[in-house]
Amino acid sequence: MPDQTIVPEWENASKKFCKKTDKIQNDIYSSFIQDPENWLFDLGFCRQHAELSSSINYFAGISRLFIHKLSRIPELEALRHKAVVDISDHELNQFAQILPMITGAEYLNQEMLSRLWVRLGTSFSLQIQAYGETVASFFHAKNPLVHLAGRVFFHLVENKNSDLPFAFMATYSAGMGGNGKPRHLPLKHAIQAYRDDDLIKLLSTVYTAAEKSELIESLIETGELFHPLAWSSDEAFLFLKEIPLYEESGVLCRIPNWWKQHSKGVRLNLSFGDTIPSFVGMDALVDFNPGLLLGDTTISSQEARKMLEASEGLVFIKNRWVRVDHEKLKLALEACDKIKHLAGNGLTISEAMRMQLNPGKIFNKAAGGIEFSVSNGAWLESVIEKLKNPGLVKNVKPGKGFCADLREYQEKGLNWLCFLDSLNFGACLADDMGLGKTIQVLAFLSTFKKKKTLPASLLIVPASLISNWDSEIEKFYPGLIVHVAHPGFLSSNSKKNLSEKKEKSVNGSKSVQKNKKELDQYDLVITSYALAMRYEWLMDYHWHYVILDEAQAIKNPGTKQTRAVKKLKSGNRIVMTGTPVENRISDLWSLFDFLNPGLLGNKSEFTSFSKKLKKYPQGYAGLRNIVSPYILRRLKTDKTVISDLPDKVEMKSFADLTKKQIVLYKKSVADLKETISASEGIQRKGLVLSSLMKFKQLCNHPDQLIGTGEYKESESGKFQRLRGICEIIYEKRERVLVFTQFKEMTEPIRAFLELIFNHKGLVLHGSVAVGKRKKIIQTFQDEIYCPFLVLSLKAGGVGLNLTKANHVIHF
Repeated sequence: MPDQTIVPEWENASKKFCKKTDKIQNDIYSSFIQDPENWLFDLGFCRQHAELSSSINYFAGISRLFIHKLSRIPELEALRHKAVVDISDHELNQFAQILPMITGAEYLNQEMLSRLWVRLGTSFSLQIQAYGETVASFFHAKNPLVHLAGRVFFHLVENKNSDLPFAFMATYSAGMGGNGKPRHLPLKHAIQAYRDDDLIKLLSTVYTAAEKSELIESLIETGELFHPLAWSSDEAFLFLKEIPLYEESGVLCRIPNWWKQHSKGVRLNLSFGDTIPSFVGMDALVDFNPGLLLGDTTISSQEARKMLEASEGLVFIKNRWVRVDHEKLKLALEACDKIKHLAGNGLTISEAMRMQLNPGKIFNKAAGGIEFSVSNGAWLESVIEKLKNPGLVKNVKPGKGFCADLREYQEKGLNWLCFLDSLNFGACLADDMGLGKTIQVLAFLSTFKKKKTLPASLLIVPASLISNWDSEIEKFYPGLIVHVAHPGFLSSNSKKNLSEKKEKSVNGSKSVQKNKKELDQYDLVITSYALAMRYEWLMDYHWHYVILDEAQAIKNPGTKQTRAVKKLKSGNRIVMTGTPVENRISDLWSLFDFLNPGLLGNKSEFTSFSKKLKKYPQGYAGLRNIVSPYILRRLKTDKTVISDLPDKVEMKSFADLTKKQIVLYKKSVADLKETISASEGIQRKGLVLSSLMKFKQLCNHPDQLIGTGEYKESESGKFQRLRGICEIIYEKRERVLVFTQFKEMTEPIRAFLELIFNHKGLVLHGSVAVGKRKKIIQTFQDEIYCPFLVLSLKAGGVGLNLTKANHVIHF
């Protein structure tokens, strides 16, 4: 949620679940309703393989890690509510990387995950303080499969002795020290400190491990377990391989970080784009270099062959220990040679980027089962770094005739668009609503003014936004020569309206040539999505840029509208949207298929990839690495943006009258003229004032003027514009206040908004009892998502505490 709370939503499923899964899902939602503060902690005890949504599984994974770490604290029974569970930056970053594409994902970062971790600690602390029995019984009541760790530790550290480079010791936790931290003693002291049953209980986890491990069994039999030991690399390697067995038995292990983080063995790394290609664009060829990795250490083929002459196990190379498997190392060397031959002269940038999505598609057979990763070379990495951080991009000034002062973040947006243009990559400008996407695109278009030979650009928008664009152009860039291809609409920057003449043109070469000559007069042509399907001449012209506003209009790849837009020919493309494009993975492919075709593969390839994400969430990291360089999204809450903004952002949003409204409006004006001509004095003034009120009602909805009807969306331009605004608000799970002058409009607006938000909303007007008003405000302010509150102007005055609202609409 925008306030960084995590709120589950209950939605109707498209398929039936088994009773067990259905019960688990109901239990999770009931837990949230009953205890919004602690439900996330309880989520971690949920059965791991239950069929849950990607978002619930994600947060359950975080909670499970917390519970696992908590259960590994040896003195947990003594510490109880004072226990502290740490999480590393590396672990937080891993969770940030595998975040599914879910609603609100844009608000979740390492800082928020860190706060979530603290919240889990607070939940445990409060619950265990209220629990009168042991910690073990507390965990058993939550989930009988969760067991507390024992108090015995196995330690392995590096030793300075080159012949015996590792040291092993077993210790036990002997209560709390004077500094409030657990005190560890060598295990031999336990023989004097404990007797009989107490000693057996302390060593129970060690005996369990000995049943699975010959190494530990031998150490117990010889008594060596109770003394410090110096080990060879082979002995250390055997111990390290068996760590999962020890931890399953309840023994806690403290080992070098290089094994925990870099025990990946041998694998291939495929690096693309070390040098600048001869030309830029998605089809540009980049160089390709396969290499060998041992753990996270790069090794040459020569070094690998030397290792084959040495023994297997742990090898000290480049100042660190790495794991060597001869068989895999041989296979890796062979695979490296095969892939070099297979790659030939290189791959296109599109293919190279797509490798992160499905690295096995091209090289799986050649790799022969060897794991491989994909990385960017020096040149490509520097480009990606600039795309992800617009502050690093060279500063660009708007062209002559552009008469607006850009805010700092808008200047960075202009620089970013120009940098993508220089690379011939498509751009997705996805700034939060109200941050000035329109003005940034106009500033970008102004940079082309000095290039006389460029063809016109095409802007496609919802019909209701044509007036907005025309107004912004007139205000900020009046020198832009614009043609609005919409019947009856003449732009303030147009010399003439050619849309009707062009619509009748046929597909002959003479006609196409004529159209091109006429269109070359313009800098920008504006049309609507609906007309983009009808005007065939749009397809005949090769545009400099095709720009889509409210680009979520092409999220469904199967519609005629989307297919028509994708057929347009252009040098490059820009999409604009206030909707978080990374919220829905199903929408992402269609958007990028228009923007940078081929980057995400074809539809069937992407669908196949998407289906695997639930089982392999690591794929989300690869997908984000591919798309994030081409998406610029700043939120109003960003630290780099908020200082640039006024206390509130006010926007005028124009709505066109529908055909029915136009007919009724003209009739009302004609009737008024006739009536006024037959009246005078105060009666004449009264007629004018009452007619103004009728015109307002008609502009809201014809049914308000008539007094009856269904308030159909298709009959009101204001209702249609309200949908466009509120769909974006809903995608971000923000909240909105909608004010109306007319009490009788509150219910029709409420009913309409509930269709958009798929949630119940609230209404507050003068007839609502004073006692109910407090309850309405509390419900709107509650943790449980309540998307909107419709208020009459008289009832919704000053003094109402509605801080959960992110937007206010005056209808």
